[in-house]
This record gives sequence, structure tokens and C-alpha cells, in this order.
Amino acid sequence: MHLPKHHRAIPDAMPRSAGIGLRAPHYSDILSTGPATGWFEAHSENYFGDGGQPLYYLEQVRSLYPLSLHGVGLSLGSADTLDREHLRKLKSLVTRFEPALVSEHLSWGAVAGSHLNDLLPLPYTEEALAVVSAHVRQTQDFLGRQILIENISAYLQFRHSTMAEADFIAALMSDTGCGILLDVNNLYVNAVNHGIDPLAYLDRIPVSAVMEIHLAGFDSASGMLIDTHGKRVAEPVWALYRHALARFGPTPTLIEWDTDIPALAVLLEEAGRAQAMLEECHAAA
Repeated sequence: MHLPKHHRAIPDAMPRSAGIGLRAPHYSDILSTGPATGWFEAHSENYFGDGGQPLYYLEQVRSLYPLSLHGVGLSLGSADTLDREHLRKLKSLVTRFEPALVSEHLSWGAVAGSHLNDLLPLPYTEEALAVVSAHVRQTQDFLGRQILIENISAYLQFRHSTMAEADFIAALMSDTGCGILLDVNNLYVNAVNHGIDPLAYLDRIPVSAVMEIHLAGFDSASGMLIDTHGKRVAEPVWALYRHALARFGPTPTLIEWDTDIPALAVLLEEAGRAQAMLEECHAAA
């Protein structure tokens, strides 16, 4: 049985509104203009240093807006043990900036001490579930708080998977008490590339677990979609987002833009469109 939408435990400090990613080219504009956005999300690893401009600007932005921290390097799906130094730096960042949400990816990217510059997919098996669950529990215990896990865009599938991705994520949430960061763009990219029914996928995700949504742009090459985070959100992704809001209710929603970063006004315009849809969802609720 799923909890009613309004019982989801999204922290009070995180508004159920649209936010944008915090990117270095926009630091000065953000502090000088105080844009009307609900919150910012920062990539955790960009702020692992002991000082310097990144931490200075993050501190200034955090004094004005709610914050989410989003990691890319913990490699929760690796068969290796978790990197304790990475966890230590993440905990230090969380303690200092008190983000409303902390998230990572359902992926792996490190093996035998070597880090690969990608978020790589997992086979969806009981064995892989046991590994990821153990790592998520370890991370949550170390941080002393819940984390969210994001579905990734993947360009291959494993023949020996024994469950669908949505069922794997639901089982992970059940095993660990983690939350879910639903990336609607990643879901759409995978749906097109692998012939997945995205609406059926949404129906299999527990309503009570989705605490953040990501939207981004994609490109196409060689007959497939590529998750580049370098364009405006595509119309079919907006349509899928509307379905997600109908199922999960008003949910903090981030506009991601990591390559070919445009002017701040462009991100705010995209966030404004998400905000309008969130407000429609609020009104319907």
C-alpha cells in the first residue's frame, strides 16, 4: 500500500517548487540579482576542497536559498567497498551546509581504485540489489540521514537481469528506507532507446518514495538519444513530467543544465515552466 501523496516526508526546508542547478558561470549573477527560484542544487564533489571560491559562493547561496546536494562519485553499485575518504568529505559538506536533500545515482563508476568518467548501469539482479542496498545503508548510517537514489540514463541492458528497473528501485527503497530522485529525462531517454513503457514504469514506483524530480535536455546520435544536459527540456519530456506530477503530486523539481551552459535567464525560464506545472498540480490537489 502506498502512502497518500501529501504524507511524503519531503523536508520542510525543501519547497515543492522548481529549482535550478548551481553552476560556476552563474555565481555572480545569482548573488547580484537574487533570482526568483525556489532552491539550488549543487554537485557535491565540486565542493570537496578545503577552501577557495567554490565553497565561498556555495556558502553565500546557501544563506539565501534551500539547498540540495547531488553526488556523482560514490559508486554505490560497485563491488568494491565504499571510499571512506569520499564519505568523510561528503559528511563534512552535509554538516556544514545542512542541505534539505542529499542524492546519488543508481550506478557504479569505480573499480580497484580506478574511477571511470561515467555513471555505468547495473544488472538488475538479487545479487546487485544486495550490494547496492548494503552501500546505501552504510552511506545513510555514516551521514546520519536518508539519501535519495536517482535512475540513470543507460545505453545498454543486461540479458541476465531478473527484474525491471522500476521494481529494482522499489525494492531498494523497501530494503534501505532511501528516497527516490526521479529523473524524468533519463526515463524518457531509456524508454526510447530500449522500448520501455514510461507510464508503466511510473506506476511501479512507490508514490511515498519520490522526493525530487530532475528535468534536462538530450541530443540524438546514431539513431539513439543521448542524455547531455545541454539543451532545453524536450516537449515529450514535459509531457512525461505532467504524468509524473499526476502520480506523485507536487514534488521539488530541478532543471539540470551541465554542458553548453546558457545565461542564467534561460535556466530560470525553464524552471518557470516547471513551476507553472507544479502550481497546476497544487491547484488540482
